[in-house]
Amino acid sequence: MKIFYGVQGTGNGHITRARVMARELSAVGIEVTFQFTGRPVDKYFDMGIFNDYQTRTGLTFHTEKGQVSYLKTMRDSKPIEFLKDIRLLDLSGYDLVITDFEPVTAWAAKNQKIPTLGIGHQYAFDYKIPRKGAGLIAERVMKHFAPVDVSIGLHWHHFNQPILPPMIDTPETPKSFIKNKILVYLPFEDQVQVIALLSPFKDFEFHVYSPEPIVSAFEHIICHSLSRDGFQKDLYDCAGIICNAGFGLTSESLQLGKKILAKPLHSQMEQISNAAALQQLGYGHIMHDLESLAIDQWLNDKRAVHITYPNIAKVLVQWIQDGMQKMDAAYIEAIWETVTVTHLQHGD
Repeated sequence: MKIFYGVQGTGNGHITRARVMARELSAVGIEVTFQFTGRPVDKYFDMGIFNDYQTRTGLTFHTEKGQVSYLKTMRDSKPIEFLKDIRLLDLSGYDLVITDFEPVTAWAAKNQKIPTLGIGHQYAFDYKIPRKGAGLIAERVMKHFAPVDVSIGLHWHHFNQPILPPMIDTPETPKSFIKNKILVYLPFEDQVQVIALLSPFKDFEFHVYSPEPIVSAFEHIICHSLSRDGFQKDLYDCAGIICNAGFGLTSESLQLGKKILAKPLHSQMEQISNAAALQQLGYGHIMHDLESLAIDQWLNDKRAVHITYPNIAKVLVQWIQDGMQKMDAAYIEAIWETVTVTHLQHGD
């Protein structure tokens, strides 16, 4: 079997899912070509697992100071190049196309009538899950951005819908962690503002990862360039994480039992809905703006949630090999029965 796999590169969550799928597909000998779009070529890092991957411009959303701007997104888009990329992407010879909300691959497959499977968090929005911040533009983007024949939606909870748990690495739960160590990843925010906001909390050590290099004048705030290995190490032994309300990193944090403070992007329906789900499920804390009081309260709250998810990538690869039969309620329920949720109280 030969698969062409398109991945939206705007956020690292899509790429993280692709890493897990790449490992499982390789383990059963399936030949895969990966394509990434949505960020400049020089902004991809630690991509060795994808071998000779392809990149194209694709489409991405313009963010500025923690908010999505649809007007600037339209201004900065390159529709002629986008349509050309769709037309020039030759998918002949592939048995299946998979897209993680990547539009060039999805539309090229649709035009060439290649069977297309969508795997990702965005496809969960086809069902009745917590939903906030939806407008006409956001609804149309979700529906038409990356069309597929069959979709697999992923979420932290099933909400009595035919969706599956998150697709993430499933490492062992840390036996210990550093109680005052906090990981900070707010790539869509003003990093100078982030550091200023954290500066009064000198009893904690903040490890801040940002897309562009930044220098901290404070001993308790350590700034890092993006690095998968370094980030994973700091995520593993920290007590909690302050992040935007993206799906992938939040899923990893729940898997590792980290307490979460999420700040959704303004005007971004997916993140606003994710924040609503976190609150509804009791899985994390929310701040809608960068607020000192919200950070102070969260830092002194010792509650966290640890969720053990199964290896969904392995499940899906087996399902693909078995012919992608329609998942019935019993099949999906059996997967969710392997999920365990534990409420933790981190002591002093």
